[in-house]
Amino acid sequence: MKDQLGRLLLCLMMLFCLGGCATAIVAGGAAVGAGAGTYLYVNGVMKTDYAASFEQVWKATEKTIADLRGIEVRPDRELARGTVSALINDEKVSFDITYKDKNLTTVGVRVGLFGNERSSQMLHDKIKQNIEGI
Repeated sequence: MKDQLGRLLLCLMMLFCLGGCATAIVAGGAAVGAGAGTYLYVNGVMKTDYAASFEQVWKATEKTIADLRGIEVRPDRELARGTVSALINDEKVSFDITYKDKNLTTVGVRVGLFGNERSSQMLHDKIKQNIEGI
């Protein structure tokens, strides 16, 4: 029991040191070993992994922006990473898409200047729905 408490405290201290003063909120599961269906919300950005190729996630993100009538869309795509910024419902939204493996892609979403957890979650839900439709 004492050993488990010590490990927990050590992990919490390491998380605090790595994150600085940032607050981490985890929804849908543990942040350690984050996988599809697990969301990590840190510094206004909500991240998750999708079990899909970079190309599928990129297309699903573009469809999400189009479905929500995003304007001023600015894609910036490279080989294994890309960003898309847009205005959706008068809010600046940015998507950061990163290749991790053949069928594993990470997406980070920030809504507004400081982030909006609820809106970011809604956008992730829409991306997931669009991936399933591809």
